[in-house]
Amino acid sequence: MIDANFLEGAYPAPTTLDIDPESPARFVNRELSWIGFNWRVLEEAENPRVPLLERLRFLSISATNLDEFYTVRVAGLRELANEGNVTPGLDGLTPAEQLVDIDISARALMTRQQTVFTELQTLMAEQDIHILDRAALSDDDINYLEDVFLEQVFPVLSPLAIDPAHPFPFLPNEGFALALQLERPSDKRQLRSLLPVPAQIARFVALPAETGHRFLPLEELLVLHIGRLFPGYKMKGSCAFKVLRDSDLELEDEAEDLVREFETALKRRRRGEVVRLKLSAGAPSALKTLIMSELHVTEDTVVEVDGLIGIADLGELVLDSRPDLLWPTFSPRVPERVQDHDGDMFAAIRQKDMLLHHPYETFDMVVRFLTQAARDPNVVAIKQTLYRTSKRSPIVEALCEAAEDGKSVTALVELKARFDEAANIRQSRRLERAGAHVVYGFLKFKTHAKISTVVRREGDKLVTYTHFGTGNYHPITARIYTDLSLFTCDADLGRDATKVFNYLSGYAQPEGLQNLSISPLTLKQSLLDSIAKEAENAQAGKPAVIWAKMNSLIETDVIDALYAASQAGVKISLVVRGICGLRPGVKGLSENIRVKSIVGRFLEHSRIVCFGNGNTLPSKKAKVYISSADWMGRNLNRRVETLVEIKNPTVKAQIVSQIMAANMADIAQSWVMAADGSFTRAPVEEGVFAFNCHRFFMENPSLSGRGSAGASDVPQLTHTDD
Repeated sequence: MIDANFLEGAYPAPTTLDIDPESPARFVNRELSWIGFNWRVLEEAENPRVPLLERLRFLSISATNLDEFYTVRVAGLRELANEGNVTPGLDGLTPAEQLVDIDISARALMTRQQTVFTELQTLMAEQDIHILDRAALSDDDINYLEDVFLEQVFPVLSPLAIDPAHPFPFLPNEGFALALQLERPSDKRQLRSLLPVPAQIARFVALPAETGHRFLPLEELLVLHIGRLFPGYKMKGSCAFKVLRDSDLELEDEAEDLVREFETALKRRRRGEVVRLKLSAGAPSALKTLIMSELHVTEDTVVEVDGLIGIADLGELVLDSRPDLLWPTFSPRVPERVQDHDGDMFAAIRQKDMLLHHPYETFDMVVRFLTQAARDPNVVAIKQTLYRTSKRSPIVEALCEAAEDGKSVTALVELKARFDEAANIRQSRRLERAGAHVVYGFLKFKTHAKISTVVRREGDKLVTYTHFGTGNYHPITARIYTDLSLFTCDADLGRDATKVFNYLSGYAQPEGLQNLSISPLTLKQSLLDSIAKEAENAQAGKPAVIWAKMNSLIETDVIDALYAASQAGVKISLVVRGICGLRPGVKGLSENIRVKSIVGRFLEHSRIVCFGNGNTLPSKKAKVYISSADWMGRNLNRRVETLVEIKNPTVKAQIVSQIMAANMADIAQSWVMAADGSFTRAPVEEGVFAFNCHRFFMENPSLSGRGSAGASDVPQLTHTDD
């Protein structure tokens, strides 16, 4: 019986596996673990407890995730394999061996996506939402679509003949096109042509409907009007296909101008090698051969799709006009303490440290913190890291306003934030024009830390207000990512943050950090020391417990430290949303470790670790930390990240007894990991209450944001039921 209640449930009986504790078999393959996570996302698309259009959204997300996985991870492995690299991964598999296993699992996932789409399409039709094909169109529909085609589509199209005078065109990453076999009846002349499907137009064309909604895929509209694109020709055969290309960036190690180098690299990305070709099942053999030859791909790169190519585009059909098929509306709360101070963030922070739990507490408070700072005549300086943010970022707006007002503004813009590099270059140029000091950190290390400091003149002294986050300064993603924002005017934390900024701008390694560890310097060792301390407590007969929450766990030294702590008797409970390279519950290796993944309405993104410190958990005496870093090699060894110790009693109680306790107690959205690396959803009987941590957080305000709450005012772990 799977018990997902890690707060109250007993540890399961250990599994006996024939594993040498020193061999690579003690680790789970990173790539297969990631695909396993995407299977869990797809399972939510099959979950009848989830509203219908939200299920469609999960299906779309699973496809988007898989596309990105191919363009980055699979692309990298293919490059290694093609170069003859046989260096094994942490689990002992070579790049070529990993590619074989990935291909099997990914193809099964893509097949299942089509099955789920068919099931959802039937359910949508029952709700009067129809996805049609050409054969289902009426004469009125065809007449209506004639105008749509001529006015909204035709001007954007570029039909391309393929012959010796017209070579096969370049298709960028995620390029989608129709390949056509045409014949002119008058003289039987044959023509092969390519019709790129423009990404600038919605994938699904809305049709008039007396009730409900009717949609036609754009490629069906194009085929319907081939005669207008190729007058005098008739279509003899066609297929659709989509290409994914290598999108990993390669940079010169010694780029003199980092910004210019990234602008060049982004242009190179468009021309990356094809790593996956999706092709309509049953495509004419001549067209298939032509496409494969021109794109230089082999059969193992081709995925023949019996269904819809481009499942990711189904996100367009998550209709705001059907709120009955979406999650009930949720409005993030404004913390009571901020309201008590009439919206004055500095006054609220001066009262005591405040931890906001997004999206349950609004991210607008982070924006307000910086906007208020920009307009406050007593503020003299602002420093800010920017890893990912929105195109029209209110945070960048505030920084520009502050700089234009004469304040000292320093912005650390990370150019290596994958897929956001171009946006970040634009932001950096804008900040420079406003008069801000823009720095780009390290060439070899990404700056992934989330820090903001505001220096304010109060009387005859300067007070530093600091924000530490576990997520990005991105108002859009903050609506769906669960993250933490710590606001404090603690002098030690303010000095620590300033030293980190000096490290980023001047490369001077910080000394004497009080409550902060940073990678790549001290963070990993701090974790290892704390894990070892719990092992010492266990060996001394004291309670020894670790609770941790993260997106990914793959760093080998940390996993081995957890194995050693388990063998010493430390009770370890982990919530790992995505990749997990640790094998839990293996007799003699990890029998005191259990792992679960939470996937639901919101994307779990916060990183938290709690050490019992000689006590059981939850406990007021625990050592509690929040972090920007997952437990991965890249985060702990090759990025600038933060690990912030929480000392304020109310904030500590909020994290341990509210946030982590609720995650541990969750049943409704939890999958429990087995020793073989697989995850199984905790069964929930119909009509039986199953605790849902997201529901709990939506209904209960965070402790430290409460106007009158103290550390003892932790709400009971319960919520309303459907």
